[in-house]
Amino acid sequence: MATLIRLFFTLGSRLPLPVLHGAGLLLGWLSFLLSPRYRRRLMANARQAGMPAGVAWRSVAEAGKLVTELPRLWLGAPVPVRWNGVEHIEIAMAAGRGLLFLTPHLGCFEITAQAYAARFGADRPMTVLFRPARQPWLRELVDHSRERPGLRTAPTTLSGVRQLVQALKSGEAVGLLPDQVPPRGLGVWAPFFGRDAYTMTLSARLARSADTQVLLSWGERLPWGQGYVVHVRPLAEPLPADPLAAACAVNAAMESLVRESPAQYLWSYDRYKQPR
Repeated sequence: MATLIRLFFTLGSRLPLPVLHGAGLLLGWLSFLLSPRYRRRLMANARQAGMPAGVAWRSVAEAGKLVTELPRLWLGAPVPVRWNGVEHIEIAMAAGRGLLFLTPHLGCFEITAQAYAARFGADRPMTVLFRPARQPWLRELVDHSRERPGLRTAPTTLSGVRQLVQALKSGEAVGLLPDQVPPRGLGVWAPFFGRDAYTMTLSARLARSADTQVLLSWGERLPWGQGYVVHVRPLAEPLPADPLAAACAVNAAMESLVRESPAQYLWSYDRYKQPR
């Protein structure tokens, strides 16, 4: 299995993005048709959010593209990227503020960090929080692929959190997915699309770090492999000090991003699961 995956990444990194996205469409539908559990979760989560069936159908292909585009993003040549709202980053940088990017499981969340690192990382590196792979061979591949100039990674451990705090204090950037289910004891139950979901409190804690600008961002996947648009905008209101109120505010902000392009949200993600 390890050899096949390495081969997939090596060959896939050399393919054009339209070809990879075409393969992703097929992979998404194969997964949907062959896995009843996957299919039930995707449809149930989309219905819970009040999404029409058409959104759920379109999200099947987008979920497949999320997988097949990774070889190109991690190991291949740069892909076309446009920005929408880059001025919000530039304004915060000019003021010397640290940047906290909150990105849901929407579109291509890999491209948001890569695009930032390519444009701003030389002066203000970004540190992203991630959960290390359990298999050693896969961990090595992921670590090698994600580490690049201007982009650092921090594991979901206490030392990783300290790394994020230090980055913000130094006026650098931090990125995380606040709709990821944290381990038990590190979150609160807060509404997400009308149903309580275990929600991390880390994003609110980081937002209260000294002189930090909170920015919402997501990477829109353009049709026919044309590339991506990274959307950025500031959080409308400062997060409250109360952990539950802050979690509710973060979830509401993530919902607003998802509604911009609901077919690109990863509805198959087990958002409502019990924490580990």
